[in-house]
Amino acid sequence: MITTSCKNKEELQKKYESMLQRYEALKLEGLKLDMSRGKPSKLQLDLVSDLLGVLVDPKDCIADGCDSRNYGELSGLKCAREYWAEILGCKPSQTFVGGNASLNLMYDVISKAYTHGLTDSPRPWCKEEKVKFLCPAPGYDRHFRITQSFGFELIAVEMTPDGPNMDAVERLVQDPAVKGIWCVPKYSNPQGYTYSEETVNRFANLKPAAPDFTIMWDNAYCIHEFAGEFEPFPDIISLCEAAGRPNMVYEFASTSKVTFPGAGISVMATSEANIAYQTKLLGVQTISYDKVNQLRHVRYLKDKAHTLELMKKHAAIMAPKFEMVLHMLNEELAGQGIAQWHAPKGGYFVCVAAMPGTAKRTLALCKQAGVTMTEAGATYPYGIDPQDSMIRIAPSLPPIEELEKAMQVFCTCLRLAALEKMLQD
Repeated sequence: MITTSCKNKEELQKKYESMLQRYEALKLEGLKLDMSRGKPSKLQLDLVSDLLGVLVDPKDCIADGCDSRNYGELSGLKCAREYWAEILGCKPSQTFVGGNASLNLMYDVISKAYTHGLTDSPRPWCKEEKVKFLCPAPGYDRHFRITQSFGFELIAVEMTPDGPNMDAVERLVQDPAVKGIWCVPKYSNPQGYTYSEETVNRFANLKPAAPDFTIMWDNAYCIHEFAGEFEPFPDIISLCEAAGRPNMVYEFASTSKVTFPGAGISVMATSEANIAYQTKLLGVQTISYDKVNQLRHVRYLKDKAHTLELMKKHAAIMAPKFEMVLHMLNEELAGQGIAQWHAPKGGYFVCVAAMPGTAKRTLALCKQAGVTMTEAGATYPYGIDPQDSMIRIAPSLPPIEELEKAMQVFCTCLRLAALEKMLQD
């Protein structure tokens, strides 16, 4: 057993050699396992595949007097906007329903801000000398890449179990060059934290120097519990409105992990003024999104209550996998002083904080043993983890027997990397 109290280098060397033997044996198994992304498993896709047969007759394609097969309804079918409003707790008039990827809508908001400005300030961000964006970290790498692609300066903000360090956020937004912040408020990617009520209220009551400061509120896991009942979450849109800054927040969600990641529907929810502004700009690039798919989803998912029942079926598939991951972490790593983790109740990830200076080495060892995981540093702006510590585990895709083997490899590699570091130090 590895402990930080080991002072005898010979003892450490013996432990290292024993762990190296275990690692070499695992390498000989010729594994090819992928835990790099939060992809739903085949079981989850099969669970919802009857979605494909929902619209079987031309007359099924008519909703609220609108033929979903035709042009029009850029902001989404009425029934689809009503569906998302119920899920998020906002008004239908505050929703815009898009295609399969909420990330696409996020990109569009940032892109439009860069080229045209936003509702509260028509000055395009491209005309600013410098644009800065706050990035709670560890966080979602695709968020960071959007703002990095426009040349923004990314500023890491520490994540806590209650959400981003709000003292830091409130201080940083006093700089008028700071134009926004990325947020995953419920079961955050990757740590699985849920923002506290106090944190959400502090966000709604921010007083940023930039009039067009924007909260990018990616509520991707708003209904994605896998342990316990659905937990309601505050409506940030109404809170911002009550605080006198109704245009400050854009909220996003999708059915990517409810139905099909590649063929779902997404939503952007924000103030009516923002919806009108963005719809005008988006109308230049597209006539409408896939309304047939929107209608298919509404007919299949029906309403919030029915959707939450479906999510319980997803949870029955997901929960054993997370239990397996947490069991292995506790069995192999607990009490050794080389790693820490949080046990989430929802979302798609477990985040392990390894001994500083060992994340890259751990994942390199995993790769050599046939287990692919998210690259070290990916959860930080510019892909640079200053402590070389955070590792994201995505348990959803592999069957549970493969997941158990992958976790054996992961824990072995983390212990081996820790022993190497101790011997070097």
